[in-house]
Amino acid sequence: MNLSLYIAKRYLFPKKSLQVINIISGVAIAGIALATAAMVCTLSVFNGFQGVVADQFTAFDPDIKVTAAQGKSFFTDSPEIETAANTEGVAVVSFSVEDKALVEYGGKQVMVTLKGVDDKFSQLTDIERVLHGNGEFILQDSLNSYAVLGGKIINELNCGIFFTTPLEVYAPNRGGKINLTMPARNFKKGVLLSSGLAFIVNQPEYDGGYILTSNEFTRKMFRRKPNEATSMEIKVAPGTEIQDTKERLEAILGSDYTIKDRYEQQDDIYKVMQIEKLISYIFLTFILLVACFNIVGSLSMLIIEKRDNMNTLRSMGADNKTIANIFIYEGIIISAAGALAGIVIGLALCLAQQEFGFISMGSAESFVVNSYPVEVHMNDILTTFVTVLAVGITAVWLPVRILTRKLV
Repeated sequence: MNLSLYIAKRYLFPKKSLQVINIISGVAIAGIALATAAMVCTLSVFNGFQGVVADQFTAFDPDIKVTAAQGKSFFTDSPEIETAANTEGVAVVSFSVEDKALVEYGGKQVMVTLKGVDDKFSQLTDIERVLHGNGEFILQDSLNSYAVLGGKIINELNCGIFFTTPLEVYAPNRGGKINLTMPARNFKKGVLLSSGLAFIVNQPEYDGGYILTSNEFTRKMFRRKPNEATSMEIKVAPGTEIQDTKERLEAILGSDYTIKDRYEQQDDIYKVMQIEKLISYIFLTFILLVACFNIVGSLSMLIIEKRDNMNTLRSMGADNKTIANIFIYEGIIISAAGALAGIVIGLALCLAQQEFGFISMGSAESFVVNSYPVEVHMNDILTTFVTVLAVGITAVWLPVRILTRKLV
């Protein structure tokens, strides 16, 4: 066994003396444990919020979305699209036609994204989970087209879910000349009836920006051909990795198409959440560094107390490096003990929050979830453990080197 490590283990909590040093060492372990538990809980809460956001977007965003790299649309019967739709890992394929439009109701106007979908959209997403009202998710029949509005749009138009007057939709004419004398002719007008439904995703981008209707209506409004779409939306088969399916699609479709998974479709939101998580991690690391100063105090007192023992070791041939390593190992052991205890405490708190939700976020009407969401990721646990050890070693290495040279 390594001599320095062996002696360090013997010095840890000696039984016969050094009660004060024992207390300081215990306080150091407790401080590191609390900082470690705080890091585990904080990172897990960030994971939980990210999971909540992803769960909300699941109701609207597909696993994979394919769009044209240039231009707004592509043809659904092109060979590469048909091959992609039948590739391994693809369970459901839905085509969509969407673009910006102006909607008017009762003299009030709102700019929206008019999203046309086909009959497979409800299989593709969990849209029914966020629907409110007493209607059916039917967007087209033989005579009329129907709309499902976001909750915020309903408030802005003050139309209610069951609006009796048709919703007027205006879209600019594509490819035509601008008529300055009669501006109304620059727009194509259509009407949508109430489906008796509205969706609430609790994301302003959707609730205040999207109206769902049929592809038949949007193709007519935006002058698209029957085999033309602006996106191909894909649900991956159960048990299939989204990234693997995405890579297969990229190999088939090449650079003519843009392929995004669910996180890339909401890239800005997830980047902000990752940055916030990183900043919290950095602040907690500084707190951990402060907690590690207790280790320095404990080791300093131990070095002073064991000065005679160190002189004995030196007379027996031990060099300064061997003597310094004794106390460095001592610091590592204290850091590791605090890290392990903190991880256990953090995991216990996370499990209790998952099971009982004892830390509430307020009323159910104000938030999407009633209590703080928690989701433990193994890579966060490993990162926390490595961080504690790295900070502990960094905090004790230089002071121990200096003290062993001056005092021993």
